[in-house]
Amino acid sequence: MNRVAPWLKAVNTVLTPTIANRRKKIDKIIEKAVHNAETRIGGTHSGDEQFIDDYRFLLRCFADIDGLSPTGWSGMINDVSTRIENRLRIRKLHVQHPEIAAEPIERPIVIVGMPRTGTTLLHRLLGAPEAHRAPLLWELMSTDLGDISQETRDEYRKRSDRITVGMDKVAPDFRNIHSIGTDEPEECVFLLPHGLMFAVRADSPRYVQWMLERDYTDDYRYLKQGLQVLQHGRPRRRWVLKSPAHLWSLDVLLKTFPDAEIVWTHREPATVLASMCSLAETSMSLHMHKPDPHSIGRQWLGLLATGIDRTRAVRRQQPRDTIIDVPYEHLTKEARERIPELFERLDTPWGKAEQDTLETALDRPGGSGGRHKYELSPYGITETEVNQVFSEYRRFIGDLE
Repeated sequence: MNRVAPWLKAVNTVLTPTIANRRKKIDKIIEKAVHNAETRIGGTHSGDEQFIDDYRFLLRCFADIDGLSPTGWSGMINDVSTRIENRLRIRKLHVQHPEIAAEPIERPIVIVGMPRTGTTLLHRLLGAPEAHRAPLLWELMSTDLGDISQETRDEYRKRSDRITVGMDKVAPDFRNIHSIGTDEPEECVFLLPHGLMFAVRADSPRYVQWMLERDYTDDYRYLKQGLQVLQHGRPRRRWVLKSPAHLWSLDVLLKTFPDAEIVWTHREPATVLASMCSLAETSMSLHMHKPDPHSIGRQWLGLLATGIDRTRAVRRQQPRDTIIDVPYEHLTKEARERIPELFERLDTPWGKAEQDTLETALDRPGGSGGRHKYELSPYGITETEVNQVFSEYRRFIGDLE
């Protein structure tokens, strides 16, 4: 399959010399991002020094990658700049309106699970009821209060559109792997400062190791602050959050949101890994000249195993009803029977509107198997090896109904 548009490869080849000195420019890039953010927000970065230094480290990790493409480097800079601006905006709003910090984030539903296990489908379903609220992509990228002007709202949406429309142009088939839209529910990774969002873009063992060893307490505190901003001045509804990234830091999530109800999706690990590697290869093809499929396979086998081990360890310390298990079949061939049961367990009404949402979701590409084609063999991993690594987990999901 063509991972990226043919013209993108030509553009990257021509522009490669322009990023030859990228390692020497990181401090200036960060300084410019901070200056621009302060100018647009009308605030200061004072108090966010560590937040900014962590992004300086991120850029250094990516600058050291051999084969990094000019469009990949430019994309990283734009993402970091947007995230710094959003951080300053959220902190300024909390300073201007101290009452925001008292906004309760009550009983959020948090969907976790390995990537490619139906979390996106479930996020749309659980975020649809009137009493629920799933954050939209543009809100996560440009977090603000509800009383902003229409002009500001339009500008936020245009910023998000540049990503979604741009993705369609440079990687037309990516939508078949993971749908993304300005006004669609999106993952917490767009508000969490670090994690899998960056690991999936390029092969940086240095960043991955730092990410795995990171204390995520401040990251989840920031996520909560962002949700409080989005909730302030609006009718309070039950938040529905989602990200596979929570598998690696579920303990911190539960400390931040102690009454959260966790919905954990499950799927055969060999299938998950094959699909995840395909997604990662497409994403890395946007950021690197020539990703190594075998390196992708080894990295994601280790990452997924670590995420599962961490979550199972946290689970053993939680009350029995804290986590609800949802096998992949409950979201596909058994969805019409099982999804209403899940809604009941979560104390959420099920009616015609919810049934219609389910039918629409199942009709989407990826909703019931999709057009995304993938296999494990190109990534240098065998199904036998995956089954050995996940032997205990496979026994666990095999015992689920």
